[in-house]
Parts: sequence; C-alpha cells; structure tokens
Amino acid sequence: MPDRRPFERLPADVRPVNYGLCLKPDLIDFTFEGKLEAAVEVKNATNQIVMNCADIDIITASYAPEGDEEVHATGFNYQNEDEKVTLSFPSTLQKGTGMLKIDFVGELNDKMKGFYRSKYSTASGEVRYAAVTQFEATDARRAFPCWDEPAIKATFDVILIVPKDRVALSNMNLIERKPYPDDENLVEVKFARTPVMSTYLVAFVVGEYDFVETRSADGVLVRVYTPVGKAEQGKFALEVAAKTLPFYKDYFNVPYPLPKIDLIAIADFAAGAMENWGLVTYRETALLIDPKNSCSSSRQWVALVVGHELAHQWFGNLVTMEWWTHLWLNEGFASWIEYLCVDHCFPEYDIWTQFVSADYTRAQELDALDNSHPIEVSVGHPSEVDEIFDAISYSKGASVIRMLHDYIGDEDFRKGMNQYLTKFQEKNAATEDLWESLEQASGKPIAAVMSTWTKQMGFPLIYVESEQKEDTRILKLSQRKFCASGPHNGEESPHWMVPISICTSESPASAKLRLLMDKPEMTVVLEDVNSEQWVKLNPGTVGFYRTQYSPSMLESLLPGIRDLSLQPVDRLGLQNDLFSLARAGIISTVEVLKVMEAFVNEPNYTVWSDLSCNLGILSTLLSHTEFHEEIQGFIRDVFSPIGQRLGWDPKPGEGHLDALLRGLVLGKLGKAGHKQTLEEARRRFKDHVEGKNTLSADLRSPVYVTVLKNGDSTTLDTMLKLHKQADMQEEKNRIERVLGAISSPELIQKVLSFSLSEEVRPQDTVSVIGGVAGASKQGRKSAWVFVKDNWEELYNRYQGGFLISRLLKLSVDGFASEKMATEVKVSSWCNFGDLTHIRPLNDPSISAQYPP
Repeated sequence: MPDRRPFERLPADVRPVNYGLCLKPDLIDFTFEGKLEAAVEVKNATNQIVMNCADIDIITASYAPEGDEEVHATGFNYQNEDEKVTLSFPSTLQKGTGMLKIDFVGELNDKMKGFYRSKYSTASGEVRYAAVTQFEATDARRAFPCWDEPAIKATFDVILIVPKDRVALSNMNLIERKPYPDDENLVEVKFARTPVMSTYLVAFVVGEYDFVETRSADGVLVRVYTPVGKAEQGKFALEVAAKTLPFYKDYFNVPYPLPKIDLIAIADFAAGAMENWGLVTYRETALLIDPKNSCSSSRQWVALVVGHELAHQWFGNLVTMEWWTHLWLNEGFASWIEYLCVDHCFPEYDIWTQFVSADYTRAQELDALDNSHPIEVSVGHPSEVDEIFDAISYSKGASVIRMLHDYIGDEDFRKGMNQYLTKFQEKNAATEDLWESLEQASGKPIAAVMSTWTKQMGFPLIYVESEQKEDTRILKLSQRKFCASGPHNGEESPHWMVPISICTSESPASAKLRLLMDKPEMTVVLEDVNSEQWVKLNPGTVGFYRTQYSPSMLESLLPGIRDLSLQPVDRLGLQNDLFSLARAGIISTVEVLKVMEAFVNEPNYTVWSDLSCNLGILSTLLSHTEFHEEIQGFIRDVFSPIGQRLGWDPKPGEGHLDALLRGLVLGKLGKAGHKQTLEEARRRFKDHVEGKNTLSADLRSPVYVTVLKNGDSTTLDTMLKLHKQADMQEEKNRIERVLGAISSPELIQKVLSFSLSEEVRPQDTVSVIGGVAGASKQGRKSAWVFVKDNWEELYNRYQGGFLISRLLKLSVDGFASEKMATEVKVSSWCNFGDLTHIRPLNDPSISAQYPP
C-alpha cells in the first residue's frame, strides 16, 4: 500500500459549544448560501482557527470575544487535500468564549454525499430536485465549515430558508415558520436546539413529501415521509418504528432523548440508510412497502433496517465512538440488535436462523481469507473509513457480539449496556469502555476474551474427536486458525479464547456443558452420555468458529438431520461448515454431497437458502470444468421434491417463511433448467405481461430469472418495458438484479449498456453489473471488460465511495483461475490505481437487497 500522508486531527485550541446555522439552498442552480454563528471556547490563546471545510467558499469570517470588539479574519488558507481551512486573525484570540461568524457558499453536488441534490419526478412527469444530506463519515464539512470529528460534540440551532411549497426537515422539531423578508416565495423554518451531538449525525431535507404519523407508546411522535402520493407505503415502517422505540427504551432502560423521529425515503441514496439523530434517511427500497406489490423479503428487509437505524439513536448517537477506529462497535452492535428487535416484532420470521445465514456464515467466509483484517482497525485518515465499513465490521462485529451476549447472559448484558449508556451519554467512548461496563455487570473476563476476537483477524477451526468410557463421553478438542486456502500450517497458529457449549441428542437445543477454551488443546468429560447419543458442539451456532468432527462423530449426527431433531440453525451450521471445509481442501466434496442426502425432509427456508447458496458456489466453480451439466442435474434432483411439495400457489395457513422458500426453490429449479418449472414460469409470465393475471410479488423474481435465463431478445425487451412502467423502486430493482440472467453475449452487452443509462438510478448501476457478473461464465467475462472500459465514468460517479468497492467485488467474484487472478491484480493497478485496501463491500444495508 503506498504511504499515506500523515494525518493530524484538528488542533484543540478552539472548540465549538453551539452551531447557529442558517442555510438557503437553491434547487434550480444547485448552490446554497450559508451563515454560521458558532459559540466557541478558545482554550489556548491563538491567532488562527483551524476547521474542516470542503468544496465551500468562505466570503467573510470574524470572531467576537464575549463583551469585546469583533475581529475580522485577514486570511483563509484552504488545505484542500486535508479538507481543512485555517482562518488567520490580525491579533491573538485570548482564552475565553466568543462568537465565530462565517458567511459562505457551497454546491448542491450530485455525488450522494454532503449536502446534495436528489432527482425525482412529479406525478405529471416533471423532473425536480430535493436537497438532502449524507454526512457520515466526513462530509458535514461539505455543508458548513465545522469541527468534523465525532468527539467534538456541540449543540445545533438550524434554520432553513426554502420555497414555501416545500417540506423542510432537520434533526429536531420545527418551532417557527415565517415568511422570508427578501422573497415572498420563501419561508424561514426554524428548528429546536439539538442535544450535544456529533457533526456526522446532523441532517436536513428540503423537498416534496407526504407522511403518515403515530405516537409510540412512550409518547414520541413518529413520522414516515414518502414520495408524494405514496403515504400508504410508509405504514409498514411506521408500525415497526412505533413498536421498536419502546422496545429499545425498555431494553436499555434509557428513554429516547428527542421529542420526535422522522424516517424519510430519499430517491438517490448511496447506502441503505443513515441514522441521523431524529431524522433517519433511507433508500426507497429500505423503507417503502406496498401491500400489493412488495414481496416478503422486502418487508423483512425494511423491518431489519428500521431496527438497525433506531438502535443507533442510543448506541452511536447518544453515546458515540471516540474515533473511527471504534466504528465496528457502533455497526456491529446495531447489526446484532436489529435481529433482536425484529424477533420481538415478528416472531414468525425465525429471524435468528436467518442471521446465521446472512451475517455469521458470510463473515466467516470473508474472515477465512488471507487478506481479511481484524474487526478493529486503527484508522488514521478518515478517508480510510470507507474501506473499513465492510462485512467484517458489520457481520463479524454482530456475530461476536451475539456470542458475547450468549456468554454473559441477557440479564447481565442489559445491566452492563445500561451502565455504559448512562455513564457516557452525550459523550464519546471507546471499545474498552463497553468491555469494562460489561465486565463489571457480569464478573467475567470480557476484555481478555473479546480482544482475541477484535484485535486479530480470522477465527478458529475446532477439531473434535470422542471416545466412550462406560457412561461418559470424553472429547478431545484442539483449535487452529481456519484458512480458506487450506489447513493452517504456519509455525504459530494464533489462538482465541473460545466460549464453547456442547449439547447431546437428549436435549439438542440446550447446552449440557459450557466452558471457555483458552488454550490450544483441551479434554472435556461429559457424564451420563450413553453410546447411542450423539454429541454436538456449538448448539444454536452462536460461537464464532467452525467445527470439524471425526468421521464417526459426523456419521452419528446424520440421523439428527434426517429426523429434524437437530435445530434448524444447527442443521444449517453443520452443512455450512462441511462445505467450507471442502472448499478449503480439508475434506472431499464427495463427503459433503453425501451428507446432502440427509436433507431430503428439510422443511426450513433458511437451511435451504444456505444450502442453495453453497451449491451455487460449487456450480460457479464447476462452470469452469466439464462437470457443469452434472451439477445442474444434481441441483434439479435436490430441489424438485421440495418444489413439488410446495407447488406454485400459497396454501391456506402458510406464512412468511413459506413464501420465501417457494421463491427460492422455484428460482433455483428454473435456473437449473428444470423443464416443468420453465414451462409454468413462461405461462405465468405471459399472463402477467398481458395483464390477465398479475404475478404475486413473491413469485416475480423466480419467474423473471427463469424466463430470462432461457429467453431471447423479445424476453429482454419485455423485461425492459416492465422496468420502464414500474412505479415502485422495489420492482425496478427486482428487474435490474435479474437482467444479467440473459444468456446471449450480445444481449449481455445490451444489459451492461442499460446499467449506465438514464433509466437506472446511479446507486443501482452496481446491482445491474453485479447481476451480469454473477449469472454466468460469459457474464463474468463481459462484466469485467465492461468495468475496465467504463472505469473513468464509474469512478467519477462514486468518487471512491463504498459503491465502487462493491462493484469491483461483484465483478471479479466468480473467477477461478490463476490467469484471471493475475489479470485482476495487474489491471487494478493500471486502471484503478491502488485498490489493495478496498474492502469486499458487503454492507448489510445493501447486501440484504441482493440475496445470493
């Protein structure tokens, strides 16, 4: 990695106490005027003030010490590289408080960061723009000069001057709306003072929106803002938010600190959502649900994202990380507790089993690579933050917090959380501070255990063999680092402090024994276990490790899969471990495929989804060999019995998970060329297009993907027409993600060109290209060439934000040859500059929208 310039935080001589901020956006010329009046404290006498500032022109600046004359700054020295400005004063500013005034102008950019413009169409088709914000990590400085570091907290008084027919929102409730003296078409909108908070959580929105509202049980006003005419689509999120606020208040035993919370759907939005305090912004697909046109997975996705962002209102907003190094804790925690919250609101989702498939196993896949990184990475320059927001910070972070919660127990965990939030409210904290609170509450060595999980990369493979002596079972356990590239044979394998639990067939869902494995090898004695019983490690698949059983132990577990006495989450964990051991060359693929036969009676959606994903990876690898047809046949054999059992139409009494399973199985059969599935999909697609019989939302993806994979240019044109007619972003995205399934090389080119057209929102281009790359061998090659050929335009679009790293990961994911690996490395250097540091972006805020 090339040397980075040394990074320095802002000097501590001057600190803000309150920002009085007035902004006047121009929605036609895409500029804004701003006035800042900040109450500051000069802590050390100085003749300059250094602040963050980017793409802003300062017109005048002055400082007035309390009770003294105003002094005008004589120079503004912009350090553009560092995104800083130094205001120089003719005389020394003495210690004490005073008022810093700055008049400035800026640009409403189209890069989805800072204070930016977002494009939308009115009912009559007229194109208009809203002005919205996205400040995390370091883009508040694009909206106003500020001390843009999470630990420099202050209060904010915001005034927005906006056209009188527009909605204006900020973090706090509106306190006054009055005509603007200089222009009768404008109004001045004033908001209440915020609590003490970090700059990255400040937000403003100016645009046209409808809303639905309610009060939560604890009296907080909750609103969901939607595009005009779509208020109905905000009701589901509103319901979730109104249930979630009291849940967190109760869980943390700390009330929500603001009088209101708004959730708002933004048309052009890079991430999934952003937890701005009191004004949470979302992609439309992460917030809007249409009862008729939204599929089950979208509902679940909205529930999770709402749960995630509202958790941040406490964990992140009330108590904030001291510096970006501790970002993993903020994100990992919210990514864990969102599931707790959804499980509370929707027990029928069986969401914890889905956690294992969506977060836990995905984190293990990435973390087994040689180029993984520890959860906690020391961040110098904040531009490195975008490289760290990855599946390791979110998904591994969430997984180790789930393991920690299990190790401590819920009651002590809550006690520790309350202590932490109370002690540090309106302040900043580091990872160690949380460990300390949890250690005091539980009396367990939390810091020692957790540092083995956060400060070193990777995780252990626990090898276990057993021996029966009368009525006791003796287990020998040993741990080594698990590597995707094969058995770890370095001299020194790192070691972890592993909370281990063990269950038997007598009670598969509860631990018979719990212990902390704090050395490389251990012998464990289980009393009262006869030779007929099976023994399994890690019930609930909570510990962040993989398990390799001796052949006889594995053999004894198979009946537990067949008769479903093993919990779904453990059936899932077992086959996931086997697949990854096979991919790492530690056991043979044949052994794994044999175990597949034990899954004939499998009823659980999440287990199927994980199986399907693993077979998909195998199928991708075999697409480079002559066995491709055989694996397709194997997939048809595995999936047709359950396909037959489910049929195409929902039966009375079915729920959320049945709908998800049907979509998964039909899509898998369709892609594998199952004849009856293809014929039925074509028939239903024809009826859908002709308006005879609309496809239910849950069947659309599988039908679309099946007809496209086996379709021609007419099929593609029909899909593009459906895309154009779709009124809902969810349906547009659904189509964008499957277009890549088309087979012919020239149609693949057409899809790739479409990805950069006006028809596709900039944040969604990535999923079209990714869909092509993920669909076939031909698609992978074409997408890679396309990304190389259009690199400049793509890079300019995303300006090195995280969407660019997501794009690269999607484009090169399925390659399996040495030659390609070299080409990817070489062209990365030639075309893309140094990308060695780019994380494989699996932001949950996005990945949940792109199920494998």
